[in-house]
Amino acid sequence: MKKIQTIIRKEWAEVFKNRLVLFTVAFLPLILTALPLITLALTKSYAGDLSSSMNTGSTEFFGDMCNGLSEADCTAVYMLNLYTLMFMILPVAIPVTIAAYSIVGEKTARSLEPLLATPISTGELLVGKMIAACVPAVAVTWLAFLIYAISARFMVNAAVFAEAMKPMWWLAIFVVSPLLTLLAVSVAVMVSSRVTDPRVAEQLSALVILPLILLVVGQSVGLILINEQIILLIGVLVAIADAVLVYLSVKLFQREAILTRWK
Repeated sequence: MKKIQTIIRKEWAEVFKNRLVLFTVAFLPLILTALPLITLALTKSYAGDLSSSMNTGSTEFFGDMCNGLSEADCTAVYMLNLYTLMFMILPVAIPVTIAAYSIVGEKTARSLEPLLATPISTGELLVGKMIAACVPAVAVTWLAFLIYAISARFMVNAAVFAEAMKPMWWLAIFVVSPLLTLLAVSVAVMVSSRVTDPRVAEQLSALVILPLILLVVGQSVGLILINEQIILLIGVLVAIADAVLVYLSVKLFQREAILTRWK
């Protein structure tokens, strides 16, 4: 455990010297916290116009969200759900650069060889790097979401807030989101250990975000409406995928080959 903690401290000491990384970790949650609050304020200002523009087709589009709510309230709930879904995938985007750089970047900087020469096991090394990439992303996402939720409570009525902050969304943010983050980081570390260019590692690892973006798009255009069953299914599937990918990351990481092949 002490070796893993040492790796985590080392990663953070190196990563957070990079201003671009600090900007990414801080800027994305800040923007995603501000956008829904600005949207709520604008929606509230034009609530009357929104209600007059609604029709039966709009009610069908919103589905069960409209039960017992006005059309303007349905619109507010729908937008809040979209932003909450984006909070769910936010920590997936933040650590990809950190994780992709974790192996190939160190090799390029000639700092990986001394690390691999120590008695630390491959599992301890990779777990430490994964935790170091996941924790900052998840922590700032949780903080941003709590600020967003508290602020939203004062901007919408109780019925809208209760619908938009259902337990399934708290489960998505505080359980499924960290699992998705580990999934992205595991892929990034695995890719990083197999390629020789940090930019290639980052680009390939970013592909993990695409299915999540499609999920947001599907929700936004009404192709799919996220419910408790979908959240639970995603959580279970991602948890299984995490276990498999962490195992494969350790198995595919060849210390001797990395030291001799990457020149």
